[in-house]
Amino acid sequence: MLRSILAIALVFASFVTAHPAVDAKPPSTITISHDNPLIFYHGRWTTEPSSWWTGTGIKLYVEGLTSLVLNVGAATTTPFAAAGLSVDYAPFVTVNISTGANVLPIPANKSGKKTSVIRIATEGWRDNRIQLDSLVLNAGAKLLPYEPSKLHFQFIGDSLTAALGDDRGVIDSWAFLIGESFKAELNINALSGVCLTDQYCFDNVRGMSYDYFRTEDTGYYLTTDHNYTTPWNFKKDLTPTHIWITIGANDFAYNINATSFEQTYLSFLTHVRQLYPSQPIFICQPWAWPFSDGTFGYYYQGTYQDVVAKRNAAGDKNIYWIDMSGWIGYEDVLSNLHPSAAGYMKVAANMTTWLENWGLKPLANWATL
Repeated sequence: MLRSILAIALVFASFVTAHPAVDAKPPSTITISHDNPLIFYHGRWTTEPSSWWTGTGIKLYVEGLTSLVLNVGAATTTPFAAAGLSVDYAPFVTVNISTGANVLPIPANKSGKKTSVIRIATEGWRDNRIQLDSLVLNAGAKLLPYEPSKLHFQFIGDSLTAALGDDRGVIDSWAFLIGESFKAELNINALSGVCLTDQYCFDNVRGMSYDYFRTEDTGYYLTTDHNYTTPWNFKKDLTPTHIWITIGANDFAYNINATSFEQTYLSFLTHVRQLYPSQPIFICQPWAWPFSDGTFGYYYQGTYQDVVAKRNAAGDKNIYWIDMSGWIGYEDVLSNLHPSAAGYMKVAANMTTWLENWGLKPLANWATL
């Protein structure tokens, strides 16, 4: 009898001991560190990594995705950094990213497609810092390599490119719209109020002829944790296939004469050409300021053409002048005389026509689907 009881007890004990292993559950989420090489970073990031410059962000290609959380650190803009989110190339929606865990809205997959493309880009020309610590995916999800487009567009500019006053910032900008319609990867270096000339202009302590070569945008001087600039390592970028420069409104507002502006522009192009010796560069004559009485405020008339002519004469044949004059009217601008979202769509449509006539056509599909 005693032996029977002991035998039963041993069997029961072995069952209890084994029970946790039999009942173990797989993890409910998967954490991806910020340094995972399958995260596709674009724009300018510091080593934390924290983002600078409008339009900076990440792209993800994920199999089996149903949920996504961004864990971000204390360097993130307070109270939040506004960012555009696009899932499977749907129109961007605004999400506010703040320190801590941010649950992103991932729509239910109704198409039966097994993979998802996630695109995130900061909207503001300031208050755009996101310190990415990690991603959290649902169990069963798998991060895959993102294949970038073969078109890589670089835009350099001021508020006319950063979309000052627009509710969604650069997401509604003509530059961003061009990237979407041509299915191109984008880098946008644009600051509201910035001069090309390296001087103080409208709360920008330096000019774009300096800022473009730095990791940090001009907002660095307003921060306490990163109140300095560092040289940007251009090897981190996809090499641009095409470059646009649209700048000069603020130089004119600060009474920088045409001769000085032209010299600064030519010097800036020399430095850009050291990075990118053969890519097409489009020198854009910005559209004039449209006023309610039907008149327009022009600036640096003839200067942009002279810049292109002098570069051509020096042997640079892959640089072009785009005259944007007349592309929008007073009905297309906000009270600050910057384009509305509809106005930027009109600018983008005109730019698309110009580019197609020049010979650049939109791609049929994104590289990662």
